[in-house]
Amino acid sequence: MPSGAEMFVRYAYPPNERGYCGPADTGSLLQYGREDAEDAGFRVVAQAFTGAWPYLELIAAAAGIPDPLDERVVEAYWVGNELLDQVSPTALGTSMEELFRRSVGQFSKLALGGVTNGLAHHSFHVFCIYPWVGLLGNERMHSHALNVLDKCRIREAQVVEIADGQVTVESQPLIYDEGRLALGPAVRQVANGGVTNAATTSSAVDGPGLVDGLAVGHRVAVHWDWVCDRLTEEQREALGRHTAHHLTIVNDRAD
Repeated sequence: MPSGAEMFVRYAYPPNERGYCGPADTGSLLQYGREDAEDAGFRVVAQAFTGAWPYLELIAAAAGIPDPLDERVVEAYWVGNELLDQVSPTALGTSMEELFRRSVGQFSKLALGGVTNGLAHHSFHVFCIYPWVGLLGNERMHSHALNVLDKCRIREAQVVEIADGQVTVESQPLIYDEGRLALGPAVRQVANGGVTNAATTSSAVDGPGLVDGLAVGHRVAVHWDWVCDRLTEEQREALGRHTAHHLTIVNDRAD
């Protein structure tokens, strides 16, 4: 498993590169990821992610882990693991009230209603805190809202092709049918990847990728249009389970 700092960079860089969260200097964040740096400067950069950092602090405190950048804590937030079970609903609700009412503006009704069942996982933040779910019923905003929800969540994908400097992955997109969110049939998309080991494939991927050694068949985590990491079977199960859990919260509240 990569260090907590490296893992944080891999998952936080894709939205940061688009200007959605974190510091304006996206190049510095990527450089930290390449160098696996964990100095005080990086910690300041990580704290600028006002969406992710409060969750890391919450998970670490509940688990009795001193460092919010411990790899177990970072994995819990982005992918999911047993540490999430140690965060009480009360603590999560209090954290959301105190920290996100200011940063997000007004809570969505889903956030206030679903917090008793939510977990301190990135999918909770995407589906239950951000306002995009509430815009799905708006005809003018529907397509954009669904695209943001799909790209912002961490989703599992399989590498199906590596050619001409590009990585093609296959994953299930979010669909919205009769007022309910679900995962649809798998589709393919081109994603930014890492530098592939020449021993495993005939074509290397150029560019500033976040993950080295990608090969056809690998199961990976994708955030926006970036491959963030290879997933173990345990991580795949955790990511799928927590995503499904928060989709159920959203759909139950919509009924």
